[in-house]
Amino acid sequence: MALAEGAAVPYAVELGLTVLHTALYAALFLFAYLQLWLLLYYRERRLSYHTLCLFLCLLWAALRTTLFSFYLQNSLQALRLQQPFAHWLLYCLPGCLLFSSLCLLNLYFAEVIFKVKCAAEFNKYKVLLYLGSILTSLLFLVVNLTCAMLIHGEVPEKQLRWTVLARALVNDSLFILCAISLACCMCKLGKMSSANVYLESKGTSVCQAILVGSVVALLYSSRACYNLVAVAISPDNVPGPFNYGWDNLSDKVHVEVSSEEYVVFGVVLFLWELVPTTFVVLF
Repeated sequence: MALAEGAAVPYAVELGLTVLHTALYAALFLFAYLQLWLLLYYRERRLSYHTLCLFLCLLWAALRTTLFSFYLQNSLQALRLQQPFAHWLLYCLPGCLLFSSLCLLNLYFAEVIFKVKCAAEFNKYKVLLYLGSILTSLLFLVVNLTCAMLIHGEVPEKQLRWTVLARALVNDSLFILCAISLACCMCKLGKMSSANVYLESKGTSVCQAILVGSVVALLYSSRACYNLVAVAISPDNVPGPFNYGWDNLSDKVHVEVSSEEYVVFGVVLFLWELVPTTFVVLF
């Protein structure tokens, strides 16, 4: 995949956007790192929902910062990653980390609801909740990695199309289901007056929880729906800046990408990745 010549967007604009994205992701990385360091300094629990979420966001921000730093140094160097695993690491793994953080949020709010209603019920279903969350995250990761390796291999064009569609159906459906589950948790929390007392003891409130959960659920589900529609109805032979979605840019290994597509790629990452991740880190 290479940047197409004769770009409609001026190079200065592309460079400015690249610098902006690099600075934003680096700032989020430093903020998440500082929070983790403070948690360790004040001897908080090393393994908790808070630390796990921060670690996932830290790793995500590190990968995105690395990706845009490659663009900053040499656009072609970032785009022409010949090693399939390296390409998957920078382009696809961040999506897996976001899904894992979404599962973690679901698990956390489900635990809050169970503990507020009846702690004994949570102990009864705790193992099932943990296993369900872990297995769902692993399923997303395995599907993503397997399809990415197939795409980077020598496969017929028709099989490639079905591979991309299969990955979109599985991964984006999982995003939508988890977002719906998170939205249901927000509705239940809003109806439980005693939930505010429990959340305040954890340093937050029902209003903050509902705000973060609603924003994350809305943004992730809208992006997943957009990607499903884009993959399903956009023919590969019709160029355009909006004919790719969640994974499609990472599929374009040997294809020229226009400057418009690069700009849209940055906007997609900002709106549908950076914004919800920032909410999670602040929460």
